[in-house]
Amino acid sequence: MIKYWPSQQSIKLNNAIVELFLVTEKKLAYNLINNTNYYLYIDILNTQNKYILFKVILEEFKNLLLNLIEININHEHLNYLNSKIFIIFIETASVKFRANSNYKDSNNHNNIKLELQNSFLIRELITYLVFGSAKIDTNIFSFNPIYTPYLHVQVLFENFIIQSGNLIIKNIIEELGNSASIYTFLKTDNKFNKLYTSNRSIILFLNNLKLQDNIELYIYKTKSLYNEREQVWLISSKGITTKYIHTSNIEKLTTLNQIQTIFLLWLEIKDLMIPKIEKVLIQIGKYIIYFIVNILSNFILLLIRIMIFYLG
Repeated sequence: MIKYWPSQQSIKLNNAIVELFLVTEKKLAYNLINNTNYYLYIDILNTQNKYILFKVILEEFKNLLLNLIEININHEHLNYLNSKIFIIFIETASVKFRANSNYKDSNNHNNIKLELQNSFLIRELITYLVFGSAKIDTNIFSFNPIYTPYLHVQVLFENFIIQSGNLIIKNIIEELGNSASIYTFLKTDNKFNKLYTSNRSIILFLNNLKLQDNIELYIYKTKSLYNEREQVWLISSKGITTKYIHTSNIEKLTTLNQIQTIFLLWLEIKDLMIPKIEKVLIQIGKYIIYFIVNILSNFILLLIRIMIFYLG
């Protein structure tokens, strides 16, 4: 039997939120190793510090939800203040995570770069938790919002935790600026993932991430939008994994840059033209095969006649 997320603000919704936090907190005790083919900024941390980071995010997100409920925010204001709310959240969680470290530096930490992938999924997550499923746009997911599976909200929640952690570490790394400062930060309280314990390994790791970010920005992001699906990150007993969920977010089309628009146009042309070209090539191939078979048949017949003539 499918368990559905509550559709409206109620005691039932409050209980569902409490259960969601408890279940997710238990999952943090799982193996937090990245078990995908993608790099994450949090990969630079060892499992213990990933756990600390995710716990901070859980606590700060809990506080954020309580504050939103306390000020009685409505759905329209949430949509309007979406980016500002997340900037404040990331800043607060980042400060709390830094507080667990004895490393201090003189950089200014107020310029948080908010580059959350799937940021509209995070907006939808808060809508689920504060207002219930009835307030979700009917065009975003492949099912009626009233019948949102509980597991769907859990997926969005885990995705939010991992992506927020990734963004926090990315901003810290960019603020530190160079591999020596990053090395010092990681060395404090032994935050190292054992794979990245030298300046050279850190530089290689960051270069791979920059390359992946560019590919993500210009290719994967556009392809996901075209295919109407989004990659989400999950916490499982096997480690951090990914899956795709069906989404439709037309408003993202307005945010595409020129390169992304050209790539999107190419995908459209490819899907329109390739099937037709395929049919033409198959037909031409059939004619070529028929022609070759005919020539070979006639050639073999000719050889047989010549042999019969000489033997006779």
